[in-house]
Amino acid sequence: MFEKVLVANRGEIAIRIFRTLRELGIGSVAVYSEVDRTAPFVDFADEAYLIGPGPATESYLKGDVIIETALRAGAQAIHPGYGFLAENAGFARACADAGIVFIGPSPSAIDAMGSKIEARALMHTAGVPIVPGVTEPVDTVDDARHIAEQIGYPVAVKAAAGGGGKGFRVALTADELADAFEGARRESEKFFADSVVYLERYLPHPRHVEIQILADTQGNCIWLGDRDCSVQRRHQKLVEETPSPVVSDALRARMGEASVRAARAVDYVSAGTLEYLVSGEEFFFLEMNTRIQVEHTVTEMVVGIDLIREQICIAAGAPMSLSQDQVQPRGHAFECRINAEDATKRFLPSPALITAYREPTGPGIRVDSGVRAGTQIAEIYDPMVAKLIVWDVDRESARRRMLRALDEYVVEGPATLIPFHKWLFENEEFIAGGACHDALAIFAETPTQLPVSERTVLGGAAPGAPESGGHVVREFVAEVDGRRFGVRLHVPADQIGTASGPVQKKKSTKKSGSGTHVRAQGQPTEAVSTPMQGTVLRVLVTEGQEVAAGDVLCIVEAMKMENEVTAHRPGVVKELSVVEGQSVDADQVIAIVA
Repeated sequence: MFEKVLVANRGEIAIRIFRTLRELGIGSVAVYSEVDRTAPFVDFADEAYLIGPGPATESYLKGDVIIETALRAGAQAIHPGYGFLAENAGFARACADAGIVFIGPSPSAIDAMGSKIEARALMHTAGVPIVPGVTEPVDTVDDARHIAEQIGYPVAVKAAAGGGGKGFRVALTADELADAFEGARRESEKFFADSVVYLERYLPHPRHVEIQILADTQGNCIWLGDRDCSVQRRHQKLVEETPSPVVSDALRARMGEASVRAARAVDYVSAGTLEYLVSGEEFFFLEMNTRIQVEHTVTEMVVGIDLIREQICIAAGAPMSLSQDQVQPRGHAFECRINAEDATKRFLPSPALITAYREPTGPGIRVDSGVRAGTQIAEIYDPMVAKLIVWDVDRESARRRMLRALDEYVVEGPATLIPFHKWLFENEEFIAGGACHDALAIFAETPTQLPVSERTVLGGAAPGAPESGGHVVREFVAEVDGRRFGVRLHVPADQIGTASGPVQKKKSTKKSGSGTHVRAQGQPTEAVSTPMQGTVLRVLVTEGQEVAAGDVLCIVEAMKMENEVTAHRPGVVKELSVVEGQSVDADQVIAIVA
């Protein structure tokens, strides 16, 4: 077994891995950027080393620096977690060249499954169903039009190196294909340094179901049940559960057997996930994630296994701890991603300082977090604050337990998805096992207030803190005839008085085309401002250019999400005050359109 392992990641997943290392009696090494100097995960490790500035390209993606740090610390292995270098075959090879064990699959397996195009061809050969489409790169819009006519609309344009919803665009008609093609290429180049895309038939509203597999160096390969990840916004997951409420036992078994065939086709070793699109009793290969998944937690809850422990032991040459006939899932588990985002404002990121923090506790509740009171949610990293996981004997019991846990969860400072999750877990469609595609599309595309109820405003913030719904909670206690009564008032934020009078609204939000226009108080009506803090990724207009209402002026990236800032009125761009690569604050004026 290893004596010391370096974790090449940050936040909650780093702490998650450190905990297992501690239980195994293995020393742990953290690496951190300048922005993460005071982050909780740094304190959790036995040793910690600074590896560079805040941007991931200068720290967490510097494979050579991380390997040098591992050698300096005397670590025999590196666990990459998820994201960053977790699916980087070049990094896995560099680890091997340096005599360090990469805790994950072989570079050849990562390569084979890393390209969506090559993976589709491999799966077809292995007898795993694939979505109708092409298995080779598509180079031009004209080529894409020809292919789309053959497979039929709607079509999905997808990055060959994509994942996490990046480099994924849908064209419902031929008129939308050019924009989808160029958008997918641009996003793929930015996030994966690879502009290769391909086309496949788009399946409207399928279920997104995945199978967890585990394989060791002794030739054993098993599957550990399914996870339903269909509740998504912009193709990014919000809630996961196991087992899927729409998958029959027979279909689940077929998917599991196909997943084992898929893993054996690339000589896979370690934990991995096969993702499928499910429609009725049919399933189609989507992709393979050659790493531990964010949502691995729900599988652990129902199977009773530590997947990180299995990964570490397999990497050390040991066989996995269980066989296929020992896999007996029990009960039901949910995971809610507690992101620093405001669902009422199209899930805009909300980087801010956490001023108060309290996690729920009790039977069947697990919180994987990487924050505490005083933690700054930085706009340059993923917006996840924590993962809230619950287990109970069946789906309805687990759903009710999740609501109780959400009620207890307090995060003050940034807006979070806690109120959204409360609404979702009481939504009739979700209760019936639905994925709420239409409702989530509305939230993702248009500023939408959550219905105000006792549950949606309970918890999530300390009393007196503003809520995402624009209200402030005021709590009072009254005693009448010896009985205590708690009084909770939900007052609109703009009606809360101060010594100098009512608080004024800071900004108003309007929907314009596919983006959001924000004008802060005191700005001229011709001003167009950014709705969030971030970095200007692209500027699509020039001074003097005529624009129509809804035209995209620039694209601002915040917390790994692209956000379009659009013109709120027709006119001419009189002033343009930003350039590509520039950092901007919320409500900062980027242009004058008059």
